[in-house]
Amino acid sequence: VVILSLLMYPVLRSLALQLHSAVTGSYVSGAHSIAFINCLNEQIAKDIARAILDKKLAAYVNILPKSLALYFWKGELEESTEILLLVKTRTSKIGELSNYVRSIHPFEIPEIISLPIDQGNPLYLKWIEESVPQD
Repeated sequence: VVILSLLMYPVLRSLALQLHSAVTGSYVSGAHSIAFINCLNEQIAKDIARAILDKKLAAYVNILPKSLALYFWKGELEESTEILLLVKTRTSKIGELSNYVRSIHPFEIPEIISLPIDQGNPLYLKWIEESVPQD
């Protein structure tokens, strides 16, 4: 029963959030997220952004210009330039988005992290919902 409860938690939480939002007409914090994905260059960033949008895993993707990245990789200090994607989607899609990006990303371990959206323009958040289908 405990294992089943843990497995069902994301689904039940999503349904509860939808019901609360529908009944009260208010935004439930965390129903949407922004995912951050780093890419090696602009072409890869565009390809990944288009693929994400084609699969309707996001409503909107910003491609930010080059940034300098410093990090340890396999025990060595590395320095590179990267392009950052800001992906706006439903929080319920983050797992699927992450799995899909890992399957198409050229990095051995791509950076895919997300933060929940606490508040925002209600019309914009509604547009995200309309653009990214619920399962």
